[in-house]
Amino acid sequence: MGDTDRKIFVLDTNILLHEPLAIYSFQEHDVVIPMTVLEELDRIKDSKRDVSRDARVAIRALEDLFHDATPDQISEGIPLGTNPVDGAKGTIAILADYEIKETVHAFADKHGDNRILNATLYLQNKRTPRPVVLVTKDINMRLRAKGAGVRYVEDYRSDQLIDDIRFLTKGYTVFDGEFWPQVGECQSEHQGRTTVHTLPREHFDNPFVNQYLLDEGDEFAARIQRVNDATVEIKDISRERLMSRSAWDVRPKNIDQAMAMDALLDPSIDLVILTGPAGCGKTILAMATALEQVIEKGMYDKIIVTRNTPDIAESIGFLPGTEEEKMLPWLAAVTDTMEALHKNDVCTEGSMKYIYERANLQFKSINFMRGRSIQNAFVLLDECQNLTASQIKTIITRCGEGTKIVCSGNLAQIDSSYLTPVTSGLTYIVERFKNFEGSASLYLNGVVRSRLAEFAEQNL
Repeated sequence: MGDTDRKIFVLDTNILLHEPLAIYSFQEHDVVIPMTVLEELDRIKDSKRDVSRDARVAIRALEDLFHDATPDQISEGIPLGTNPVDGAKGTIAILADYEIKETVHAFADKHGDNRILNATLYLQNKRTPRPVVLVTKDINMRLRAKGAGVRYVEDYRSDQLIDDIRFLTKGYTVFDGEFWPQVGECQSEHQGRTTVHTLPREHFDNPFVNQYLLDEGDEFAARIQRVNDATVEIKDISRERLMSRSAWDVRPKNIDQAMAMDALLDPSIDLVILTGPAGCGKTILAMATALEQVIEKGMYDKIIVTRNTPDIAESIGFLPGTEEEKMLPWLAAVTDTMEALHKNDVCTEGSMKYIYERANLQFKSINFMRGRSIQNAFVLLDECQNLTASQIKTIITRCGEGTKIVCSGNLAQIDSSYLTPVTSGLTYIVERFKNFEGSASLYLNGVVRSRLAEFAEQNL
């Protein structure tokens, strides 16, 4: 099982469902997969649940490692030979936990979690003084493990880029006082109707491309275009120009919405990430700008709306109609938004039907997006807070030439059992794409849906 200076990590099933290739994240240490985990993966891989694909990926990864190994080698541990991390010396083993008969048992029944805990306690006793660490995303499992005597219990954090959601970038920064008196002289250049200023980097704290800049005054607003070693180039926008933008007769109600609309309407930005509380305007801004650019400007051929539907694999088959009709219960937020955009029309229902046809609006299940290549489309991926990083990657990598994707979500409304605000795929892509020139991320602060919604957001 390896050298005494290496840790032994026992992986719970939910780790491989959260990140199927998690076995490659432990580098210099030893990984143990209890047989119970394989049994649970086997049950899940044939189910109709969203995670069945992840279970199959994890099983194939283990098969690739063990296909030439003997039973003795499997129990003792084999090198992670296909580990993409150069120089890694870790091993991986499968533990037949059903054969453990020692009195170290803290749990007598054969429930899966209990068998994994027994396996961890068995290794902890047998491998002393080597640290044996149980890795699980189940909070209650971590509490039970500590209560049962497991000395080291951890969450899986290799995909966690920040330790506190308060440190997540908002996509803009506000300078104290007025901006220009603090800067003094700078180099300015007119590029058509755009003015670009080149400023010393020392004026900025961790600048990144497409970060918006504001001050406490009523006039200054800019967006970073380029970050160099010594200088930062910013595009002067002005608050007045931001607040005067409109799309599909929708105008921003605050500066946060104005910055989001600017990014949504910018053809040079391929990915826009919108976060914020319920009622801050994420969906209506995305839909309004999508309709504007598809119908009025002809920039895209269609609008594709998709979202995470945790129980859709089990429930969608029982609903009548086509895929689009089956998806409508889960995409009511979008249809509600469409009604709000056309509520003043003479015939709202007729307008919506006409718009659906003109915009080639398609509702798609996230399960059916894999394997596609989406060309020249405006894609709205809603409720991203419930997706893992690998799930969001699956969708973003579907986007081909001429496609713009908007990822939106509220990190305060996570429904997944295995995700927290800091481990959500939405948080992950905000940080990962921060320095990508083709993306912009905005946190929309302030609830504009109604005074009731605003009070509820602040006080409940």
